[in-house]
Parts: sequence; C-alpha cells; structure tokens
Amino acid sequence: MLKKLLPCAQGVRLPMALTPLFIVGEVLMEILIPLVMAQIVNVGLAGEGDLAYIWRMGALMVALACLSLLFGVLAGRSAAVGAMGFAKNVRERIFAKIQGFSFAKLDKFSTPSLITRLTTDVTNTQMALMMGLRILFRAPLMLICAAAMAFYINARLALIFLAALPLLAGAIFWISSKAFGRFKILLTKYDKLNDRTQEDLTAIRVVKAFVRGDYEIALFDKSIDELRAASFRAEGLIICTMPLMQLVMYGCMLAAAWFGGNMIIVGDMLLGDLMGFISYISQILMSVMMIAMIAVNLILSRASVSRIVEVLEEPSGMAEPAQALPAQSGEVVFENVSFSYPGAGGPALQNINLRIAAGETVGIIGGTGSGKSSLVQLIPRLYDVSSGRVLLGGVDVQQQSLAELRSKVAIVLQKNLLFSGTILENLRWGNPEASQAEVEAACRSAAAHDFILSLPQGYQTMLGQGGVNLSGGQKQRLCIARALLRQAAVIILDDSTSAVDTATDKQIRQALAAESRSRKVTTLIVAQRIASVQEADKIVVLDGGRIDGVGTHAELLANNHIYQEVYYSQQSSSQQSCSQQNFVQKGVAEIGG
Repeated sequence: MLKKLLPCAQGVRLPMALTPLFIVGEVLMEILIPLVMAQIVNVGLAGEGDLAYIWRMGALMVALACLSLLFGVLAGRSAAVGAMGFAKNVRERIFAKIQGFSFAKLDKFSTPSLITRLTTDVTNTQMALMMGLRILFRAPLMLICAAAMAFYINARLALIFLAALPLLAGAIFWISSKAFGRFKILLTKYDKLNDRTQEDLTAIRVVKAFVRGDYEIALFDKSIDELRAASFRAEGLIICTMPLMQLVMYGCMLAAAWFGGNMIIVGDMLLGDLMGFISYISQILMSVMMIAMIAVNLILSRASVSRIVEVLEEPSGMAEPAQALPAQSGEVVFENVSFSYPGAGGPALQNINLRIAAGETVGIIGGTGSGKSSLVQLIPRLYDVSSGRVLLGGVDVQQQSLAELRSKVAIVLQKNLLFSGTILENLRWGNPEASQAEVEAACRSAAAHDFILSLPQGYQTMLGQGGVNLSGGQKQRLCIARALLRQAAVIILDDSTSAVDTATDKQIRQALAAESRSRKVTTLIVAQRIASVQEADKIVVLDGGRIDGVGTHAELLANNHIYQEVYYSQQSSSQQSCSQQNFVQKGVAEIGG
C-alpha cells in the first residue's frame, strides 16, 4: 500500500536516504559506550587503580556520547524534513485529485471525510514515516549489535533475553492482528465528528434563530462520546502493551543481575563485564519495545494510508477524451437523455429531447424535484448522463476537453458561493485578466454596481467566508456578475434571482437579453417565478424528470395545464399582496388625516 505513495517522496529522497546513515553512526557509538565502561571497571579500577587509564577511557566515553548525540540530531532533522516534505506532497496530490472529482464522486466522499483525510490521516502517516525512518532502522540494528556484544561478553548469560523474545514477539503479533480494525473505526468516528462540527458551524445562524443550541450540543456530545469510546477500544491494546514490555525488561535485568552475580562470585565473570552486559540487555529490550511501539503506529498509519490511497485511486468520474473536439457554437442539444444520481431510488431525468439554438434564451420551470437543476448541470459535465447524449456546438460534451467545455459555460448555481477576500477578487474568478472597466460593466448588468459603491471600500471591501457580510440578493448579483465576466457561449442561471426583487430581476433579464443579442449567448434561466421566464424565446416545463411542455409564454398559457396552474397561482398571490399593500397604505393615510 505504501508503494502507491512512493511518488510523494519526490524532492525529499535525499534526507530520507541520509537518515539511516546517521542512525548507523548513532547506534555504533552507543554500542561502544558499555564496552568502554566495562574496561574502565575491569582495568582502570582493578587493584590500586590506574587513574590515567580511567581519564583516557572516560574521555573516550564522552567523545562517543557526543558523537552519538550529533548523529542522533542529524538523523532526527533529516527524518523530520523528509516526513514533512512527504506529507506536503501527499496533501497536494489529494487536493489536486479532489479538484478533478465529478459531483458524483464528491457526493460519495463526504466533505468532512475528505477534510479528515487531508489533515488527520496525512498527519498520522507523516508521524509514522518520521518514526519509521528512525526507529525501523535503529531498533533492529541496535537489537542485532547489542545481542552480538552480549554474546561476546557472556554467551550463557545472553540466553536469558532469548527466553523473553517469544513472549514479546507474541504480544506484538496479537496487537497487530487486533488493532487495525479498531483504528479504522476510530477514524470513521473522526469523520462523523467533523461532519457534525462543519454542519453546525455552517448553519450557526439557523441554530441561533431557532434556539437549538442545546440540541446541537447534545448531538455534538454524542459524537465525541462515540469518538472517546472508539479511542478507548483502540488505545486499550496499547495501554496493556507498555506494562508488559517493562515487566519483561525488568525481569530480564533482574535475572541477569542474579545469575551474573553468581558468576562473579565463582570467578567466571568480571564486574565490569556484568555492568556492560546489563547495559546491552537494556539496549536489546528497549529495541524490542521500540519495535512494538512503531508496530502500533504503523497499524494506525496503515488505516490512514488506506483511506488516503482510496481517494487517490478513485477514478475522477470525468474521463478526458483521447482526442478532444472543440464546440463550434452555443447550441445545446439533449438527445434521449436520462440521468440518475448514484444510489438514488429512481431517475432524476427521463428521455429528455430538447434543442436550444445558439443565442436563444430559454426558461426552465417545474415543481421541486422535477429535475431542473439536474438538467442544466449536465451541460458543463458537473454530472454525466446515464444514457443519451448532451451536445454543445454540435459536439458531445464527453468528447470535449473539460477545461475547454467549462470555459464555454458559465453557471450560477442555486447556492451562492463566494470566497474570503475582496469583492474584486471574487469577481475576477470569472476572468482573472478582466480590467476594472469590464468588472464594473458586468456588475452594472447584474445590478450590483450601485450597492458595491455604497460599501465603505467599494470593490476592495473584504468578504467573510461565504460572503456572510452580504445579503442573499447581494450575493446572487455578485455571482451573476462573476458569470458574465466569463464571456461564455452559454450562461446558466439556476434559480439565481430568487432573492432579488422583481424590479432587479427584470433589470438583470434585460441585461442578459442584450448580452444574448450582441454576442449570440445562449441563456438558460431556471426559475420558480413565471415572471422571470415569460419573456424567454421558449419555456420548458418539467414534471417528474420529463418534459411536459415546450413553447412560448402565450402557447403554454393556452395549452399546458401545469404552466397554467403555476401562472394563475402566482397571479393570485401577487394580487393578494398588492391588495394588502393598498389596504395598509390607505390606513396610514387615514390615520395621518
């Protein structure tokens, strides 16, 4: 699995390669220290003592310790540089992969889950790599070298730690077999916690408006309780590991001291050798404990790596054609198009056949769930058709380059999305090279210029995340202006004037009509209000994912039942609203009189 992430080592291979070399130097220095200490005791302190020898060997011990420290620092630094660079590359690849996902793939991976994978999972992988670069080289090397030195000093006494190794190896194997599933469950609990947190913070105004803070707190507490329970279940294995390791280590050291002491008494071993031997036993057992610790971290990182690889290996859902063909005009054609959302119970669109000429303005109306948004989102390939074809400029959209296709289609979605930054920066998402005059012209067409100038900093006014310091209608107008700046062949307004008043709506439609006449721009207006589409060249009525009628306002009003029903219900509501307004104005006049 880690092999699939090897390309992410690009640019950090040198520090990653240097780390094992520094580790070798560190281990060799540490291995020599107990041997020198044994010589000091056996030779320097024997008999009357040789002070000069003690000083020389003591200086050698200090030098070895300093060299070991230096190699350790270099190993730590190179491991950190390598791991952090690797994590940076992994995050870049995941983020780039997400940018290429279709809406269907984004629906499959929830936003909180993708955030967890970009943050927690990559951090787990980074930490495991940083520890692995050091401990996976250090611990086995130290184990082998310390074991060799222990056998060199006293082979019989060295058999003690051999008896302990099967117990430690069995504990590590048991932990490894049990922990992976538990850590994977733990990470899904992080996903749920992020989901709950994001949803609450995004909708915080609704929460406050409905005084549902206590309810949200209860749901959040439930999520963190589940996370805590999963953490206890996963970490419980690790909690048991360390005391077991320490019990075995101290047991071995006590056994070595007991049997070694008896050997010293009978003259089979020197005191300095026993001291050095115990040091090597300590190094051996510490190496085994390090291996156990890194094994647990590798299990955790394995769960994280599997989730990272899952994203990286997921097909984008939007295959680029082998030979892209450019669209020749803004004509849009739907040929026997059907579409279903992944996992949905039924189709959102069925057998759609529709031709929209270049430069034509088309209104699309229908009830909630009739498929209006689904229809227009197929044009720029935010989703792909389940069957049939969508053509732009006479070419199947699936045979066009995604970048080229989407440069020809400007869409204003139902949800008005703005980014942190100035108003001008947000507008230039439509065209980064747009001049100030072009920006202002687009804003005038979208009825946004006047309200922008009324702000303290005008076009340099900073917007909060999502444009929270603007009203819904203001955000809609900025999004429309951004789309107009794109100078696209097709403009799609997906219920994008629902938050503006009728006068502003009419002004925007007139500007779009002028744009359509001057540049032959194809305009699709998805709306709930018939007033927003009645001046269109033709209107499409959708019902249950099927086309129920196509025609002008007059034609549909004469022969389409659904259109008639919507029109007369809106006319009734409008007249009632006007009557109430006149009644209030009359009452105010009488009071004033």
